[in-house]
Amino acid sequence: QVQLVESGGGLVQPGGSLRLSCAASGFTFSAYAMSWYRQAPGKERELVAGITGDGRITNYADSVKGRFTISRDNAKKSVYLQMNSLTPDDTAVYYCNAYYRLLRSVFDYWGQGTQVTVSS
Repeated sequence: QVQLVESGGGLVQPGGSLRLSCAASGFTFSAYAMSWYRQAPGKERELVAGITGDGRITNYADSVKGRFTISRDNAKKSVYLQMNSLTPDDTAVYYCNAYYRLLRSVFDYWGQGTQVTVSS
């Protein structure tokens, strides 16, 4: 059974930091690209950051470049999002995503999300 379980969300003041974690099980973790998405109230879900299966390549939304860092530990089957210099605009539910494509087969899994609220 595939599971992605996020943790680490919460309430933080502007300028503060949080580290999100996503623990994976039920699939070959190292083969999957992992990403963090977020969805704020009334807005569409957006890609925040992604990382390849081997961890060598990362990409970020322009809005978080220089503030957020995505990383992974394939031995622990986990992916992380270090978020620094948080602003109220970062308030959203953050979702972990696992993605693998082989020819015409696509495997796309989501976690349940973790709430991040940036407020004073």
